[in-house]
Amino acid sequence: MKQLRACLGAAAAVTLAAAGTTALVAGSASGATTALSNRWYAAAPYLMPLDNDPPDPSAIMDATGLKAFQLAFVLAPNGGGCSPTWGGTAPVSSDTAVEPMINTIRGKGGDVSVSIGGYGGTKLGQACADPAATAAAYQQVITKYGLHAIDFDLEEPEYENTAAIHNEIGAAKILQQNNPGLYVSVTTAGTADGTGWFGKQMLLEAKSQGFTPNNFSIMPFDGGFNGAASQTSALTNFNAILQSTFGWDQATAYAHEGFSGMNGRSDTGEIFTQADFQTVLDYATSHNMDRFTFWSLNRDRQCSPPDNGGRTSGTCSSVAQGDWDFAKDSVKFAGVTPPTPTPTPTPTPGSCKSAWNASTAYTGGDEVSYGQHDWKAKWWTQNEVPGASQWGPWQDEGAC
Repeated sequence: MKQLRACLGAAAAVTLAAAGTTALVAGSASGATTALSNRWYAAAPYLMPLDNDPPDPSAIMDATGLKAFQLAFVLAPNGGGCSPTWGGTAPVSSDTAVEPMINTIRGKGGDVSVSIGGYGGTKLGQACADPAATAAAYQQVITKYGLHAIDFDLEEPEYENTAAIHNEIGAAKILQQNNPGLYVSVTTAGTADGTGWFGKQMLLEAKSQGFTPNNFSIMPFDGGFNGAASQTSALTNFNAILQSTFGWDQATAYAHEGFSGMNGRSDTGEIFTQADFQTVLDYATSHNMDRFTFWSLNRDRQCSPPDNGGRTSGTCSSVAQGDWDFAKDSVKFAGVTPPTPTPTPTPTPGSCKSAWNASTAYTGGDEVSYGQHDWKAKWWTQNEVPGASQWGPWQDEGAC
């Protein structure tokens, strides 16, 4: 979720007002909600609720059966301070834009996780004094939205800051302890070897603090990857890193491992098709991995006009697809079969009206047939052929 998110995230303030018009479902997002199974939070794709032409979650849920969304990103204020904001600009404490979207999702039986961090911007781990202060800032988000899941997206440039990562991992541990049952994922950069030096240092920080999340996920894109085979190879290598770092056996490491992909064209021009996603999905399920997600639902639609992979966009995938096709892989990972679209029936032509006659005078409302179509007279007419003129006296009522 690299450079693309940094350059496209600045529009949050512009779209904030528009997003606030989302219909409010009865009840408050901070009120009690029923948690979904952890598998749904593990399958939740990323969605930017205030940027990148946010899609309608209700439409996605209806079309795919998806129940969970990973809302991104919570950051420190652009002007400084240790308080949570959406994208660095919209304070969580006074939010009236994201909350209605959450209520809409929950009103349809779904739920959300919130992702903190991402690429670019100032992270709370950088701005807050220590793990306790960092955790207190994130607790505001959990409390306001009644969250059952949270994602720590720790990557460039934050994960190069030792103090910031100490604060983030420490905060994650505190939140895990103070919110029993909270689903916690940690997402970091992927490389061909699994993850790079800074990713490994983050894992060592977690080990030193005695922190174990539900999963550590890598993002195998933007690093010279080429399709699914390179991604599954990276996941295999990352599994070995988890084993050696925490002393886990292979099965335990896979049970704490996750995949976070980028659908379509990546920031660096790599192409990941639906076939690639299916291959990685098969790998994840066959190895009993804990998480399968992608960046992002805002991009899970074909560009218009189709550009055959010629550009990277925050609002479309740059590969051939139908709307929300990649989301269906998330639904499959959650263990549910996506609904099959109901085909639109082809109308069956009815019997034709009496044939038009050039010598007959017709008045408004009279019906005739001509050229295997029925026609209705708009006004008085005689000897004017139905369909001869767009602005003529006859209204086409369809084939017969």
